[in-house]
Amino acid sequence: MTTTLSPSRRRFTLMAGAACAAGLAGLPLPTRAQAFPNRPIRFIVPFPSGSGTDMTARIFAKKIGDLTGQGVVVENKPGGNGFIGVQTLLGAPADGYTVFIGSNSTLSTNAATFRKLPYDPLTDFTPITLLSRGPCLIIVPANSPYRTLGELVADAHKRPGALNYGTGSVSYTLYSEWLNELSHMKTTGVPYKGAGDAINGVLAANVDFAVVDASGAIELVKSGKLRALAFTAPQRSPLLPNVPNASEAGVPDFLAYNWVAAAVSAKTPAPVAQRLGELFAQAAGSAEVKDYYQRQSTSLIVSTPAELHNYQKEEIARWKRLAALAKIELL
Repeated sequence: MTTTLSPSRRRFTLMAGAACAAGLAGLPLPTRAQAFPNRPIRFIVPFPSGSGTDMTARIFAKKIGDLTGQGVVVENKPGGNGFIGVQTLLGAPADGYTVFIGSNSTLSTNAATFRKLPYDPLTDFTPITLLSRGPCLIIVPANSPYRTLGELVADAHKRPGALNYGTGSVSYTLYSEWLNELSHMKTTGVPYKGAGDAINGVLAANVDFAVVDASGAIELVKSGKLRALAFTAPQRSPLLPNVPNASEAGVPDFLAYNWVAAAVSAKTPAPVAQRLGELFAQAAGSAEVKDYYQRQSTSLIVSTPAELHNYQKEEIARWKRLAALAKIELL
């Protein structure tokens, strides 16, 4: 899948960071970083197991564990719009042994949807690298009367506020309200603890639809347990060739993407953060990780810390504009 970030991010290319890390690997580092890691690392994921963020954390945890000979444990800290996971990271020693595997929700969109965050996504973290980026799916229950997005929108126009959507985080709420804005419909959000729970809500037909991370729903759509009305990208997914892209579904501007990134506390020593960046880049260059992402509708991306920081700033500005446009009430 072609990655399409902003023009200033075009130097992002699939696996670009691997080559950078290979060059950095030859540079001398302080003893503290050279010895890192010499004990297990933990990855903090602010969502339940089964989410796209969780799956990314686990594939990188396994490979970095293989590379270092040290265990890498994934700890899920769901709830509180990601605040619990963030607080777990910021409350831990800033020594690089606790790494935050966050998403656009915790690292950008929260800043656009909360009046006052208990953390600053731009200053409380030292960015390490982007890891993945992928489109969403608009899903409905398998027995839903809606076979196209147009049918769902038409019914919503007839019954404003009657239809509801499942949302696994603030990002998904923002995406769903964006869809409402573009489609001129009014639907009601039903919050869940994470994307996996929102998908389960659709499976059980407890909600009418949901905008979810594509990687977490593809197999359920392929098996017929869910129906997908649209793939939120400019092209169809090769894994779901019968699902229309955003334009074909009637919402060409609805290009909703989820992304996952790694970060540590801003107090972490720079050489340790640099070493973590090398490890993530080496893991991303492995056959196992490449093969995993080739099987997903998600792009594998490795960035520099500066590129990730700038991308966060761009995302926050974008979502603040969108929240104002869609008249989303701040939490």
